Amino acid sequence: MKLSFDGDWRATVTDDPLHTTPRFAGDSVRVMDYADVMERERFVARSFGSQHCLWDTPDVFRFDQDSRQLVGAELQMPYVSANAETFAGVPVMPEVRPGGLRADEVRDFRHELCTVLCRAPGDAVLACLRDLDVLDRPMDACVGIAPDVALLVQDGAVVGWSLTDPARYLTTVYTDPDPAPPSPATRRLLTECLDLVTSPLVDDVVDGEPAALTRLRAADEALRAQHEDRHRADTLLDLIATYVEDYGT
Repeated sequence: MKLSFDGDWRATVTDDPLHTTPRFAGDSVRVMDYADVMERERFVARSFGSQHCLWDTPDVFRFDQDSRQLVGAELQMPYVSANAETFAGVPVMPEVRPGGLRADEVRDFRHELCTVLCRAPGDAVLACLRDLDVLDRPMDACVGIAPDVALLVQDGAVVGWSLTDPARYLTTVYTDPDPAPPSPATRRLLTECLDLVTSPLVDDVVDGEPAALTRLRAADEALRAQHEDRHRADTLLDLIATYVEDYGT
């Protein structure tokens, strides 16, 4: 299968998916092994593909210079975009087929971030889509480029991506997630925090609606008081920290 990305850039699906554990920071998913800023810079320098540039933050796909194989990805959550839409439920998707990518040519490109977030009940799956038109038809294929991370394909084009069991992968940018399963409290608080940073609830937070601010403060207090699964709780605290600082007081 050959996939097209933005800018008429193409890659071929291979039999070699990444085995890197995803890192879900709440606002992005990273499938990369670097441990600090310096390692990240070296990783970018020895690869090619799509990349952040100054204030521009598209989805990132990096490929090895020699083999042209996919070596990492960084996918932005739609709610960082001003025109993001949020929907309860995910579109109809076929079975995920594991696979890597091999670039057709050594050339940089830009792949626009998604603008639609679809959430399965309990946030068991997060599906992020290019635009609302994608919802009109089911996906043709789901290519699992890494554990629980899949690219969503329509008419041969990459139109989004999905993350299964996002609570399991909660962590900071430079740290692998805790290998132990997330606690039930963490799963509940992930859903509450995602509610707080997406429409319509985030609009009420920004507008200073008392009920919304009460939920924001309660989530902050619950995360600070949680003794189990501390690393994931700290990641969720970071996710809502700006809203707590700007509106919670």
